[in-house]
Amino acid sequence: MTSHILEIAGNLSAAWIAGSLIGLERSHNGRAAGFRTHALVALAAAGVMIISFEPELIPGAFGLAPPRLDPTRLAQGVMTGVGFLGAGVIFKEGVSVQGLTTAACVWTTAAIGLLFGVGLWVPGVLLSAAVMLTLVAFRWLENVLPEHIYALAMLRFAAAEAPSQEALAGMFDRRAATFADISTALIRDGTVLEYRGSLKTHNRFGLAGVSERLRRTPGVVEFDLARISK
Repeated sequence: MTSHILEIAGNLSAAWIAGSLIGLERSHNGRAAGFRTHALVALAAAGVMIISFEPELIPGAFGLAPPRLDPTRLAQGVMTGVGFLGAGVIFKEGVSVQGLTTAACVWTTAAIGLLFGVGLWVPGVLLSAAVMLTLVAFRWLENVLPEHIYALAMLRFAAAEAPSQEALAGMFDRRAATFADISTALIRDGTVLEYRGSLKTHNRFGLAGVSERLRRTPGVVEFDLARISK
């Protein structure tokens, strides 16, 4: 019995360590679901799977022949419930969606806890290593690789000083950006000309450069550059 309890303790400890490591990376990067959340998710998932194989640890609860709880149904319940928990860290800011990576981490941490809970250490370790590699190494890779930044752009000019669409495209081209899908509107009793469209820049500082250029452009009444994923 003592060796069996040690095995259970080892499974729980492995799940706790794996969840803590993943959560540590999330906390380090300032995410809402961090160190403690991931550790608890992994522990809970492991605990549920251990319970499914240990009904005899509750003497008298099931009569003379304690049944074996269905681990597949319990695992399904865990993954579904943790999915709702992960949805709590996703939020929408304007047209951008934040928190998807952390939500995926919480869900994956539950799967790691399930693996350690049933004693599948090798798949649990491999999955934990893959998650950490994805979070740490891929973040570095994202910073190295070239990227395109997209934004929904709204530009308003005093109608008397507003540039033509061709002149506007040329102005963005000088900032290594493109302005496409342009629509126009004359508002405020004809005193303001509004341009709306999609903006694409070719480096991570492109939006800042476009913003600085617009601030110094004569005739600009107001502008809004809302970054989006595409």
